[in-house]
Amino acid sequence: MLTLDTGSLAPHLTDDELNNGMHGAIEVLGSLLKGKGPGSDMLGWLALPCLPPRDIEEIANAGKRIQDQSDCLVVVGIGGSYLGARAGIEALKGHAPFPILFAGNSLSPEYHADLLDYLEDKRFSICVISKSGTTTEPAIAFRLLRNRLMEDCGREGCSERIIAITDPVKGALRQMAGTGGWKIYPISPDVGGRFSVLSPVGLLPFAAAGIPIDALVAGAYRGLGLWTREEPDNEALRYALARALLHDRGTEIEVLSTFHPELSWVCEWWKQLAGESEGKEGKGLYPASTVMTTDLHSLGQLLQEGSRNILETFLVSARPNRDIEIPEDSDDLDGLNYLAGKSISEVNSKAYEGTKAAHVAGGLPVMTIELEGITPASIGALFIFYELAIAVSGRLIGVNPFDQPGVEEYKTRMFKLLGKPGY
Repeated sequence: MLTLDTGSLAPHLTDDELNNGMHGAIEVLGSLLKGKGPGSDMLGWLALPCLPPRDIEEIANAGKRIQDQSDCLVVVGIGGSYLGARAGIEALKGHAPFPILFAGNSLSPEYHADLLDYLEDKRFSICVISKSGTTTEPAIAFRLLRNRLMEDCGREGCSERIIAITDPVKGALRQMAGTGGWKIYPISPDVGGRFSVLSPVGLLPFAAAGIPIDALVAGAYRGLGLWTREEPDNEALRYALARALLHDRGTEIEVLSTFHPELSWVCEWWKQLAGESEGKEGKGLYPASTVMTTDLHSLGQLLQEGSRNILETFLVSARPNRDIEIPEDSDDLDGLNYLAGKSISEVNSKAYEGTKAAHVAGGLPVMTIELEGITPASIGALFIFYELAIAVSGRLIGVNPFDQPGVEEYKTRMFKLLGKPGY
């Protein structure tokens, strides 16, 4: 599954300090599992890895139908309604041959114009994800795409090409789906967007892409068993506790650094999960990410010698899905013959080890999360690992990890500027 290495946190945080703090982390986990504490009405995500096999099969079959009747699927959503899906699809490209496009996550006119141009000669389906159906960015994109689809195949044809993932009983999207005769998958009211990746919000796009969702959910289920143990060696708890203790001692930023570009969107999903769960009441680690070795040539200097208010967590994989051997060259003008016969993954691994050692020597507290490999099962496990850890760390620093009161502030000001009725 995955392992957590906290051995490079010292002297900022010692093993003894971690061990001494575990009792409090175990208590917080216990309250979550008992459905108590702040945000206890938003704990439905804990049941998602236990999805019945018949539900997994139904979603897998829906994915196959999309592949049969379309050239691509457009997933419309923003925040938790698309980041998890994109994270899994980008990480598992080798398992995802069917094209999945994303819309509704920005207000860029260029992006939406280019998307409509691309779809001009394509048979496409739409998966629109929103509890309300009125969130500005996805609502605009969905209206544009829906109009194009109606031009292509008429109102009746649309009913076969649109899937709505929305509130089970109320909301504008639910009403539109009922009127249009679209297939509906419900989002349980006790599952927040950033915790929804193991629901149809993530599983339907995964299935359409070609990812074996049974393996992904099985990995999440196994991880749930491992990381809900109320024991000191629980790695999700140790990660949560380390973050919380460093936060309380003045650390302000956590940088998630990966040496695998395919995991860059996992980092983006994690940034929403951590930032929206913890960033309130003047608290929370600012979540940032880097993709190495690329960013060693841009942010490497800052990480090595900049402000020491940073925790760095490396996210790496023990083995690649594919590899390439570096060839020998008779002239060796580039001086690389000392690497001849080695694989790129060997070089990448040593780059990680060297970077970690340098950043520890430079004064950063460092942790490493290492996956066994980048597989459907390991990605499913990683999703539940982070969800559990961030839920616990949020409560440890004294906030409700399941609300987001500050998100509405920009909307209120934007709607007023746009002249929306009531603002």
